[in-house]
Amino acid sequence: GTALAGSQLVIGASARCRSIPCPVIEPAECAGQLLMESQRAEVAILFGCERSGLSNEEIDRCQSLVQIPSNPEYGSLNLAAAVQIICYEVLVAHRAHEKSGDDAKIPDYVPAAADEMERFYEHLERVLVQLGFLNPDNPRMLMRRLRRLYNRARPDENEINILRGILTASEQGSRQ
Repeated sequence: GTALAGSQLVIGASARCRSIPCPVIEPAECAGQLLMESQRAEVAILFGCERSGLSNEEIDRCQSLVQIPSNPEYGSLNLAAAVQIICYEVLVAHRAHEKSGDDAKIPDYVPAAADEMERFYEHLERVLVQLGFLNPDNPRMLMRRLRRLYNRARPDENEINILRGILTASEQGSRQ
């Protein structure tokens, strides 16, 4: 949680597929995204523990997942090998970027940081419960699906402030 607090891009390393899909990229694309976005914002790659990988809650914090292609019979790599492969791809992307001198791909906006997104999700869940849209006793996968939606959209700080303003107005309106 706190290690990701200032990150605007979080990519999770996971070999496991989930019931609610999350965008999946390969290591070279992951490295390119990390390199490009690190020029304007904090980025992070999240590795899970070796035995069980990333939890659903950790994946909820990610905008996408990176999967390292491997033999289907041995789909999961040990942690050290996975870190080495991702670091190598980042090095390759960095060298290619230095040779090209291409800054055209620098994003023109900075997505909201992970801790801001967490505050938004907490606010959203509270309002959905208050409005009767989300039953806390039977939440199903609603919040996980909404997280995936907003993680794909990657709102910036101003957009998060607008969404939080809408939630605050909804809270006030439902109290009257």
